[in-house]
Amino acid sequence: MQLHKLRSYVLPFAIVVGLFFHSPLVYLRETTPYLIFTILLLNNVAVDMKKLKVTMLDVWIMLFQVVVSLGSYFLFKAFGASELVAQGVLAGVLCPVAASSVVIATILGANRETVTTYTIVGNLMVAIVAPVYFSFIGTLQELPFLDSVWLIFRRIAPTIALPFFTALFLQRALPGVNAFLCRYKGLSFYLWAAALTITLGQTIDFLFLEGKHEVSNILIMGVASIFYCILQFAVGKWLGGRYGDRIAGGQILGQKNSAMGIWIANTYLLPLASVFIALYSIWQNLFNSWQMWRKEHKTE
Repeated sequence: MQLHKLRSYVLPFAIVVGLFFHSPLVYLRETTPYLIFTILLLNNVAVDMKKLKVTMLDVWIMLFQVVVSLGSYFLFKAFGASELVAQGVLAGVLCPVAASSVVIATILGANRETVTTYTIVGNLMVAIVAPVYFSFIGTLQELPFLDSVWLIFRRIAPTIALPFFTALFLQRALPGVNAFLCRYKGLSFYLWAAALTITLGQTIDFLFLEGKHEVSNILIMGVASIFYCILQFAVGKWLGGRYGDRIAGGQILGQKNSAMGIWIANTYLLPLASVFIALYSIWQNLFNSWQMWRKEHKTE
């Protein structure tokens, strides 16, 4: 079996490894930012930076995240859900797009520049909007706005901004080095698979450690996470179809940076609210696995 045919099996494999080896994988969590940086650098050197531009697709997806996240919070509260569940849904919808979403999106046929653009602007949007929401929701409401923005931005910048500006520098100043790295952009998928395995291991380990005492709320968040996973991929694909890239729309709205979302919930909200994002990451990766399997069979 050729290597590219194994792609659709990598995500279920990562889930199985994360399930059975979640405790040892926790010790590898410090390697994840370096993996993400390398993934984005290999992607960005292959991007024509002149083609990066914010479009109405980006605007509509940002509006969806901003409005639906806060609206869902108040809707769940209005129907008697616990603060824990409401905060979990808020964090899950507002959670920024996965930095590595471009890997899956381009495999599925999306435009590389479209996904790369939203990876940058979507994460910056969350860095601005999240502190506004957490000024009246969560555990750090007394934290000054600018301090809150800086807290999130310094978490985002190394893995989002640094590879972007490094690639920009290489394209302008060292085109030979840039061309050399372009030849290895296919490695980004396998690096992403390694990062995914580590992240899922952390997620599953967290569920085992923290999820024992809130079974009913976890069940509610489990059902809600499936609903919002379907909703966001569906709305993203619909919006993407209206602007000429259905696959890109689905991935940039539906594929979340679960590690970042879990950190946001642990920092600003009730820590157990991160279970929503943890469960969401499982559904999104299963869906992505199915999408890649379907594409492989259509190609054949």
